[in-house]
Amino acid sequence: MVDSYDTATPPRRRRSDARRSIDAILNAARVVLGERPDAGMEDIAATAGVTRQTVYAHFSSRDALVAALVEVAAAEYAALLDDAGLDTAPPAQSLAQFLGAGWRFIDRYPLVLNATAARIPRPHNDPHDFVPPRLERLIQRGQDTGDFDPSLPAAWLAAAVLGLQHTAAEEIATGRLTTHEAEALCLESALHLCGGEAHR
Repeated sequence: MVDSYDTATPPRRRRSDARRSIDAILNAARVVLGERPDAGMEDIAATAGVTRQTVYAHFSSRDALVAALVEVAAAEYAALLDDAGLDTAPPAQSLAQFLGAGWRFIDRYPLVLNATAARIPRPHNDPHDFVPPRLERLIQRGQDTGDFDPSLPAAWLAAAVLGLQHTAAEEIATGRLTTHEAEALCLESALHLCGGEAHR
């Protein structure tokens, strides 16, 4: 009698295979839903190189898959900010690095900017909870060192800078600006807004 795959394959190998499948599915979902937010499980499975049944074996529904993808995206954004040196570089440079991390995140997860994707769930570690405070601390540090104008509240400036980046991303999405143009204008505007243009 021939052993089944489940009994013949060591548990560690099964876990490793499952992890590879999950990673492939999540990456496929990131790409496919970034291009077509209404894409179905069959499209995601085809891009991942697995069967539709395999996708459902790991994610009970499309909503469950999207929720898992959003959790991964949030964790990646947090890691990008952690790696950006926001607390150590000169404030104007830190602001540029903050925006750079945001651009890398948006480029990797365009789904988050798509208006038709408004139904995506909030992750446990929601960027809306941790991103504004990180930027506010950066701006406050710049105000304390004299690199940024202290006449406006740091929280207000943080909200305005994030609004600028969202607007710039929309300009890219509609083709009104190239990525290079939008990123340069966003940084220029953010520095001007914070009163740090003289410190670049």
